Amino acid sequence: MSVRVALVTGGTKGIGKEIARSFSQQGMRVYMNFASDTTAAAAASGEIRAETFQADVSDQNQVSAMIDAIAQKEGRLDILVNNAGIIRDGLLMLMSLENWRRVMEVNLDSVYFCAKAALRPMVGSHWGRIVNIISPSALMGRAGQTNYAAAKGGVLSLTRSLAREVARYGITVNAVSPGVIATELTSGMEERLRREFLAMIPAGRFGTPEEVARAVSFLCSDEAGYITGEYFSVDGGLT
Repeated sequence: MSVRVALVTGGTKGIGKEIARSFSQQGMRVYMNFASDTTAAAAASGEIRAETFQADVSDQNQVSAMIDAIAQKEGRLDILVNNAGIIRDGLLMLMSLENWRRVMEVNLDSVYFCAKAALRPMVGSHWGRIVNIISPSALMGRAGQTNYAAAKGGVLSLTRSLAREVARYGITVNAVSPGVIATELTSGMEERLRREFLAMIPAGRFGTPEEVARAVSFLCSDEAGYITGEYFSVDGGLT
């Protein structure tokens, strides 16, 4: 079998980096997308046997150029993980239109752009895996995250609908919903908030990026070929 080729958006930090590392350890050709942090990208490429690719995934032209370049260089693109995302929290009454739209662009529009471009090589090879990273906010809602919850809820609905469109081509589309994961983003969490989150999680601890990566790796395997249109919660029972 030919070596699989994978693209992970937002792939140079946190959960995305661990997903890229897992793919690389399986012998795949891996591309880690990043938007602007060249320092983190250089550090990640030093740790992981993978290539970095700078592109703003909220820009359709940049996405098309990135995926076309990968597909032309490798002759294929087998796996896409839509992991890139941002948070701009705030109460809806006070939320600016800019913060609403930017969260939609990065968290929802990017999935449309990336999946649409990636489907061309996947349909051609009659095999593909798309995994979209969502959030418990999409399932439960959270005060102060109406923009983020709406975007991630949209990704979940996109996942289920797209799965029906492309199943006949041997392509699966699933979502993974990580709970509170120990990453750079949570390391600076204030102690009061940390205790509140831990009280909500039946497992009594935060998850690890490696645990999320293992779920994503399974969904991208041959063994998961009959699973599509689903979401997997990796959240210690939070939802």
